[in-house]
Amino acid sequence: MTVFDEMVEALHPRNKNEKENAQQEVMQQIALYGLYRGGFFDHAAFYGGTCLRIFHNLQRYSEDMDFTQTEKDPNIHLETYFPQIIEAFKLTGREVTIKKKEKKTFGKVESAYDIAFQTEKTIKVKIELDTDPPLGFETEQKTLLKPFSTMIRCVTLPDLYAGKMHALLYRNWKTRVKGRDWYDFQWYVANRVPLNFEHLQKRVAEFNGIELSKEGFLEALRERLAKTDIESVKKDAARFVFNQRDIDIWSNDFFLQLADMIVFKDSQSRNYVNRNHNKNDHRWR
Repeated sequence: MTVFDEMVEALHPRNKNEKENAQQEVMQQIALYGLYRGGFFDHAAFYGGTCLRIFHNLQRYSEDMDFTQTEKDPNIHLETYFPQIIEAFKLTGREVTIKKKEKKTFGKVESAYDIAFQTEKTIKVKIELDTDPPLGFETEQKTLLKPFSTMIRCVTLPDLYAGKMHALLYRNWKTRVKGRDWYDFQWYVANRVPLNFEHLQKRVAEFNGIELSKEGFLEALRERLAKTDIESVKKDAARFVFNQRDIDIWSNDFFLQLADMIVFKDSQSRNYVNRNHNKNDHRWR
């Protein structure tokens, strides 16, 4: 049995859908190891739902891997690190290909790429790098033990929260709501993570050209939470959450009450303890 297969089995998938999700998660961890080997995290940090899943025990699977430059540098490109990613997969017993993902527009995000098995091309992971990010966020080093021990540079939780609220408010849904955004919002509120509103303001200003006040943010958030078809939200989230009972309670009113529970980060203090983690977990200052 390969290292890859052992990692998948350790996640105890119960059916085909869960096995595919588990395979994607293992691919994500291996890709992180490859990027670490190549020195990618000297210039970039991991963020998004997959970061929450792998390093903060978010109880849902996540599809894509999102990275951001920590300083704007036009010479940093994902392609530079592909050989190390491919080698990392070889070390775990799998062969992969990395191909550019066709997409009409990328905005400030560098072209996306799919990592896929040579023999099972439907099992794949998308990776993207934000090359022109709103700065002013903080990072921390998080430990990843599998497939091999590494330290991964990640965006801190209050700034991850800001990115998630930006997505929840301004993501272009087209025909499908991303219920995963709503699940993550619930997670942040439940864990009393303070929202870095200053970073949210920077993101909204740079991506959307809007000067956002705290009152304007809460008003826009409540409007979106009140008017969105909650059944569409639940349908999307159901494919990814581990426990379906977690979303049974969902209603527009439920999320409106969550909006009233948002904790804002004190800009004068950088100390934070997440009560969802043990006292030995690494925190930042």
